[in-house]
Amino acid sequence: MSARSLQDDELLRYSRHLLLDDIGFEGQTRFLNSHVLVIGAGGLGSPAAMYLACAGVGQITLVDDDDVDLTNLQRQIAHTGANVGTPKVQSAQGALRRLNPHVEVHALAVRADADLLDTLVPTAEVVLDCCDNFATRQAINAACVRHGTPLVSGSAIQMDGQITVYDPRNAASPCYACVFPPTLAPEEARCATMGVFAPLVGIIGAMQAAEALKLVAHIGEPLVGRLLMLDGRSMEWTQMRVTRKADCMVCAPTALRP
Repeated sequence: MSARSLQDDELLRYSRHLLLDDIGFEGQTRFLNSHVLVIGAGGLGSPAAMYLACAGVGQITLVDDDDVDLTNLQRQIAHTGANVGTPKVQSAQGALRRLNPHVEVHALAVRADADLLDTLVPTAEVVLDCCDNFATRQAINAACVRHGTPLVSGSAIQMDGQITVYDPRNAASPCYACVFPPTLAPEEARCATMGVFAPLVGIIGAMQAAEALKLVAHIGEPLVGRLLMLDGRSMEWTQMRVTRKADCMVCAPTALRP
C-alpha cells in the first residue's frame, strides 16, 4: 500500500484525534498508512476491528474460518441476524466498510496456520490475537517472534478477561510462550460450553484496539511485560508482571534452550 495523505473529508472525520497532542496529524497519518492483522472476527475481533476502522487504520486484514451463528449475536457486534450462515470475515468486512469507506478491508475465510501467518505477519505493523484456541495462539505468537512483529493478545471467558502486549522488538519483552508454554496446554475453555458475559468481550476487544493504535502511532506505554486481568463480577483489574524466560522454546536464543 503506497503512502497516503489525509484528504479534506478525513481531516474532518478524524478531527477529534487531530486535537490530541499524543496523536495529531502525524499520528493520524501513521494510522492511515498502517496495516493491522486481526486473527479472529468474533467476540474480541468485532469491537477491535470496528474501533480500528473508525480510528482510520488504512488497511485491516481479518482472518477467521468460522461462519456467523445465531448464538454469536449476543456479543459479536460486527454481525447481525441477516448474516447468519455467512463467513464471519465477510460479515465483518461489510460492517467495517459501512463504518468507514476509506478503510481497505481484506477478508480471509481460512484458518490461520503457520504458512499463512508467515505470509501475513511481515506485512503488518501490529497483530491482534482475537482467536479462541490455544494452538492458534501459539502459532500466531511464533510467527510474530519470527518476524519481529508486536502482538496484542486478549481473551475473555465467562466473567473474566485479560490483555497484554508481546513485542519481540523489545529485548525484555516475554512472548506468549513465555507466559503460557506450549507444553502446558490448558483444557480448552469455549464460550459454547462455558458461556461469556457479552460486554466483557467488548471491553477487552476495545482495549486491544487501543494498544494497537498506541503501537502504530508510537504513543504512550504499551502493555509489554504487564498482564491485565479483569474480574467482570467486581469490575476490578489485577496487574501481573510477566517476564521473558531465558529457556523459552520460542523466543530464547537456540543456545539457551534445553
